[in-house]
Amino acid sequence: MLSEDKVSHLSHVILTVVKQHAGVRVRRDDPPLLKEIKRVLAAELAQEQEIDRKVKAKLASYSRGIIEGSNEWDVLYRKTFEEETRKQTKV
Repeated sequence: MLSEDKVSHLSHVILTVVKQHAGVRVRRDDPPLLKEIKRVLAAELAQEQEIDRKVKAKLASYSRGIIEGSNEWDVLYRKTFEEETRKQTKV
């Protein structure tokens, strides 16, 4: 999980980039926009953590005992993470 300082920094970076985009006009003050950016980042990070937890639990349940950090585990983790992410985005 990212620290509050990192989320705040990323929020400021995102807002700066959005404001610099030629096709964007910002009609609000920065604080409400920053708050919404932080909220969205936090929600996405929480979802990613939940998916990570599910994937690790699923891989741990395999009967043949795949060792975390091995090449096989990494490949299965990525594949399963992508599948879980697709499931979440369909909901």
